[in-house]
Amino acid sequence: QVQLVESGGGSVQAGGSLRLSCDSTYDYSIYIMAWFRQALGKEREGVAAIDGYGAPTYVDSVRGRFTISRGKDKNTLYLQMDDLKPEDTAMYYCAADLRRRYGGNWYDPQAGWFGSWGQGTQVSVSS
Repeated sequence: QVQLVESGGGSVQAGGSLRLSCDSTYDYSIYIMAWFRQALGKEREGVAAIDGYGAPTYVDSVRGRFTISRGKDKNTLYLQMDDLKPEDTAMYYCAADLRRRYGGNWYDPQAGWFGSWGQGTQVSVSS
């Protein structure tokens, strides 16, 4: 069974940085992967995604501050988060699927683009 394990979360002050990691038991290097987040009392939402050809996509609220990338070992996905804001506070989840591309609604978890999910890592940003 494929496992996705997130790490790197923590507590930082506004303006700080964190790098999240997602380690997989499967080589997703040519398939889609993404980071989602869910704040307390809110719906889960997509943050950043990368397709099987290496092209990244970001939602407007994080574009220019977050960077999604794959590790050289092919089994790791990263999310570099800079200039963090209190509204970035959430549980962050890694997701993946055996497709090469996703649709324009990838950021909606209900759309079903991603079938494998991790357990999440908590990010807390204080003002």
